[in-house]
Amino acid sequence: MADTLSALRSLMASHSPPLDALVVPSEDYHQSEYVSARDKRREFVSGFTGSAGLALVTKNEARLWTDGRYFLQAAQELSDQWQLMRMGEDPAVDIWMADNLPRDSAIGIDPWCVSIDTAQKWELAFSKKHHKLVQTSTNLVDEVWKNQPPAEINPVIVHPLEYAGRSVADKLKDLRERLIQENARGIIISALDEVAWLYNIRGSDVSYSPVVHAFAIVTSNSAFFYVDKRKVSSEVNTYLEENGIEVRDYKSVSSDVALLASNQLKPSFKGTEITGNGTNKAEDKNDNLIWADPGSCCYALYSKLNPEKVILQQSPLALAKALKNPIELEGLKKAHIRDGAAVVQYLVWLDKQAQEIYGASGFFSEGEGTDKKKHSKTAKLTEVTASDKLEGFRASKENFRGLSFPTISSVGPNAAIIHYSPQAETCAEFDPDSIYLFDSGAQYLDGTTDITRTVHFGKPSAHEKACYTAVLKGHIALGNARFPNGTNGHALDILARVPLWKSGLDYRHGTGHGIGSYLNVHEGPHLISFRPHARNVPLQASMTVTDEPGYYEDGNFGIRLENVLIINEADTKFNFGDKGYLQFEHITWAPYQRKLIDLSLLAPEELEWLNTYHSKCRDILAPYVDESEKAWLRKATEPISA
Repeated sequence: MADTLSALRSLMASHSPPLDALVVPSEDYHQSEYVSARDKRREFVSGFTGSAGLALVTKNEARLWTDGRYFLQAAQELSDQWQLMRMGEDPAVDIWMADNLPRDSAIGIDPWCVSIDTAQKWELAFSKKHHKLVQTSTNLVDEVWKNQPPAEINPVIVHPLEYAGRSVADKLKDLRERLIQENARGIIISALDEVAWLYNIRGSDVSYSPVVHAFAIVTSNSAFFYVDKRKVSSEVNTYLEENGIEVRDYKSVSSDVALLASNQLKPSFKGTEITGNGTNKAEDKNDNLIWADPGSCCYALYSKLNPEKVILQQSPLALAKALKNPIELEGLKKAHIRDGAAVVQYLVWLDKQAQEIYGASGFFSEGEGTDKKKHSKTAKLTEVTASDKLEGFRASKENFRGLSFPTISSVGPNAAIIHYSPQAETCAEFDPDSIYLFDSGAQYLDGTTDITRTVHFGKPSAHEKACYTAVLKGHIALGNARFPNGTNGHALDILARVPLWKSGLDYRHGTGHGIGSYLNVHEGPHLISFRPHARNVPLQASMTVTDEPGYYEDGNFGIRLENVLIINEADTKFNFGDKGYLQFEHITWAPYQRKLIDLSLLAPEELEWLNTYHSKCRDILAPYVDESEKAWLRKATEPISA
């Protein structure tokens, strides 16, 4: 790490102009949350492995900014050469640079890895101190990363209509109508899941996310797909051409954006002609606007455009993708049933292991701790061997294509690390006298899943039960909410926190995110969160969203409960303001652990909800498990009386 920093500082000093600071963000050229191995530059430089963060290297300092999910993890992973900056508590990176770097400092960025939004925000903050943002012509980290993984060549796959639910022609027609409305003649699409969704293609360029490293440009009469052509088979090429999409080399997006800016970007083949409906109205009116999403389009491409002729607003595909069509919704429901069966099979197996290897009282019984004499000296269970078993249960299910994120399999104190990722060499051994939290999900052809359950195979303390019950109460309160159209996730976030707040407890992460249809496990543009940007997009019918409150006690334990919900129209007695009302439908199925619940803290209606949910769980999952698993499921979902 020391060698890396000194090599970077040497490059910074010899750069023209010399750089006073270098920003190393987490993102790739598409501003992705999850990136491929070769794009993990921030991880390489800092040693911090979390998915979110930003490294700053100055002449004599190295600082890393990350959010509340990762405070504990970053503190453990960073060497003493690095200083941890806690987002929300310490000054933001742009403010810190403006306040701490000498006047007239040059701050280096790779413009491909920084969004338009971020670059413009920084430029504004820097102007007060005459700092300047310097776009480096190469990525300096790549120059010092001697064993940087190569770019993978993985095939582009067509996502069949039976799962996608809408044709490419339909999606392009809707997009072009939006371009006309905004007086735009073209749009640059950078977000990998938007490219995949629009063209009904998938890939495996990023672990856990079935996407392809690609850009798209769509104009009123043409569509382009920028990708390493070695990934495109002749069959896929034919499919794209039949849909009026021209395949071009990944690197040519830069020169093509310049051509787009000067209205010289033309298809080289006669694709599907776009006629009728006044589709060419935008060109007829000589409207020269180009649409670029400031959050996902990189500064390098924006620099090719005339800033006065750019529409800087969220891509219309973000919302279109979030509003699931009926086939996607049906697929998600089916995927979650198979996934729930895998989780139940895992819990049955885990219960048996806890009892057989460790002499634990098990999932149902509240014995006085483990029978140490019964502890097997030969067999043992770790966070990793347990999560591997869970992956095995999922892998046996129809349409399974891999995990949707690295499984969080965490025992005791590790469960307090919100995005803990166990490693085989360092992970903890299973401990039935401690809480065990597992947050996991899978990619199936018909949907993406994400579920969290927290369990205890020994005797939980009264405090652990009270905390678990507060989290459960918040989980139920949010899931049962009814709210008028136009309500955003910022307004609902409090529902999941109030039961925790009553005891002076809270959690540092958002409460819900959208989820893809065989796409990214975290999907916007909506979310349920205390963060201000949760106000930007109202929740709408046919969106998916998670419901995942938690509580984390550093050094002791962590609790989280998570289901995926679909937003539906609600049939209310009245309809104040003629707005129409919405409600949630749970599509995740797995029992909550009875012995972690302090029933004295549950209201009658909460108990009724729990019993109803468990009854559905039993009926829905029974056909997917064997007789012994069915017996366990029956016991886990027995009606609870106060």
